Amino acid sequence: MNKMIAKRYMIVKHIGQGGMADVYVAVDTLLNREVAVKVLRGELSNDPVALLRFQREANASTALSHPNIVDIYDVGEENGYHYIVMEYVRGKDLKQLIAQRGALCKEEAVAIMKQLVSAVAEAHRRNIIHRDIKPQNVLIKDDGTLKVVDFGIALAQDALQLTQSDSVMGSVHYLAPEVARGEAATRQSDIYSLGIVFYELLSGEVPFHGEQAVQIAMKHMREEIPSIRALNPQLPQAVENVILRATAKNKNFRYPSCEVMLQDLTTCLSPERANEPRVVFKTPSEGNKTIAMDTARRKENGSSRPAAKPVKKKKKRKKKSNAWMTLLVTGLVVLSIAAVIFILALTGNWGGKSQLVEVPPLNNLTVEQAASALSDVGLELNRSEITYSLTDDVEKDRIYESDPAASTMLTNGSMVKVKVSLGRYVVIENYVGMKISEAREKLESANIRIQTTQEASDSAPGTILRQELLEPQSKIDPQKTNTIRFVIAAYPTFQIDWSIKGMDVFEAQSLLEGQGAEVILSVLDTDNMSEEEAASVERGVVIQCTPGFGTLYEQNEESYITLYYY
Repeated sequence: MNKMIAKRYMIVKHIGQGGMADVYVAVDTLLNREVAVKVLRGELSNDPVALLRFQREANASTALSHPNIVDIYDVGEENGYHYIVMEYVRGKDLKQLIAQRGALCKEEAVAIMKQLVSAVAEAHRRNIIHRDIKPQNVLIKDDGTLKVVDFGIALAQDALQLTQSDSVMGSVHYLAPEVARGEAATRQSDIYSLGIVFYELLSGEVPFHGEQAVQIAMKHMREEIPSIRALNPQLPQAVENVILRATAKNKNFRYPSCEVMLQDLTTCLSPERANEPRVVFKTPSEGNKTIAMDTARRKENGSSRPAAKPVKKKKKRKKKSNAWMTLLVTGLVVLSIAAVIFILALTGNWGGKSQLVEVPPLNNLTVEQAASALSDVGLELNRSEITYSLTDDVEKDRIYESDPAASTMLTNGSMVKVKVSLGRYVVIENYVGMKISEAREKLESANIRIQTTQEASDSAPGTILRQELLEPQSKIDPQKTNTIRFVIAAYPTFQIDWSIKGMDVFEAQSLLEGQGAEVILSVLDTDNMSEEEAASVERGVVIQCTPGFGTLYEQNEESYITLYYY
């Protein structure tokens, strides 16, 4: 494969491979940044199924934008090689972290899961099922931020299905029971995988082991998840309940959505839930089983009629017994009437038309979705008193609070108020130590004006030394214009030395960057050269530069030196 892709991405080194593709670290010579390039292996380029999967990953990933999903920068094909250019994440994956440290403390495990579930929730909102959620597909940046990767077998729910074998490609340790049985993957199967990852974070190992994949799959279908509290009794029951709800064998008992799971994770460590009872899912009663067997026995006897009752000898009733019986029956009738009156008084159901119903969860729904959910249970949305405001973490036009709250019992026909997000506050970071260009990139969409002053410093030119006007952790309204001021390390002025001509391009780049310059690399355009001229050009060395050799160069935030090589 060529060392340069699309005359822009310079391959630096091979860092990994998957079932279909190789992954490289590269330099985007146009934007001068490190990127990861995933290249479909050459022998698979003519395989229609492999190519479709690779294109599906590109389509699924580019449709997503979330702080915890790896960013996709470019997709293309060159000389028969299909490639995806994405954010390069320095750090390790979640599996490596677990291997190094074993079981994590509950606070760290919950913090990781909140990021992971939030990312999957965003995919689900776009109707994309990941289908291969596992720690190996979760990267951890050096600052602790999670990035979900590898949508290679992700599939939009409304897209064309491939073969059933394609739908069961996900790793067996995290495979939902219904998918192991051959059913199509759904949001609930992703939620099951999330529950297994949470179990592994808290225990240091997966719940089921086996010598063969089929043995592990059978355990997922037949065996209950081992109790995490049996391994660590100090864990709150509310934490184990998150795992139990996510990994229920019956997918209808799992969380209805990642948003609901995220809400549960957010509060599972709160003191109010410390004594929460263990989640137990209902199963068919033994009484039902007995009835079924009795029916079967009657059929075996050749008749559906109940067996005749044994004849009892009549006994003469004594008057005293009759008196006691009368008193007993009368007492039961009085108690029954009192119970009915009590229930009617409690529910207000005197006229037979009202009944108590439960307020459904409305958080993260749109107004129309909430109105429909309330209508389904006999309640009504109070549209005249909807409150709109900015929030910390709720997407625009999504509900973040209801009044009364979910699970509250109301008489049917009651009105429910909601509060709707106008979008997220922008939380100001601590930008000290960051390059001014990086800070601009972070702030460009937040309607924040940036003022800069330069100051002599030993720090690298353009490094932010102080920030003023907007303090770290302050929350601002992105709809309003705000101003932040940065004091940055002064930029240098120097002459571009002629000696870099003919120098190895990477050595020249390092030399100029050591002088404080921003440098990008670009391949020399030889289209206007003859074959003889192009053949005589020395490879891998500086041929030209802009500004030219000998120029007095003044570095600033927007200037850079371009080194041309072949």
